[in-house]
Amino acid sequence: MIALSDYLILGAILFAISVAGIFINRKNVIVLLMCVELMLLAVNINFVAFSHFLQDTAGQVFVFFILTVAAAEAAIGLAILVVLFRSKRSINVEDMDALKG
Repeated sequence: MIALSDYLILGAILFAISVAGIFINRKNVIVLLMCVELMLLAVNINFVAFSHFLQDTAGQVFVFFILTVAAAEAAIGLAILVVLFRSKRSINVEDMDALKG
């Protein structure tokens, strides 16, 4: 049987990888969006693990709300990315500093 600590360690590793990805790669917007999605996945693993081990479905219901927000965030983020690529011809974060005003 897999213990609760195994799920929590997996969630912590995924969360640490996503945080490292955000801090290491600050140039590509697609990688930043993927790191945020990975961070949400790590949180979802923890919610489902606690929900299963506590025999409570509240964590699993909350995961559905997080997945809905993640899907909306991905759709809006990619739409903004397409618009910015059409205007700037780049997905480099440093090229998007002229969005003032």
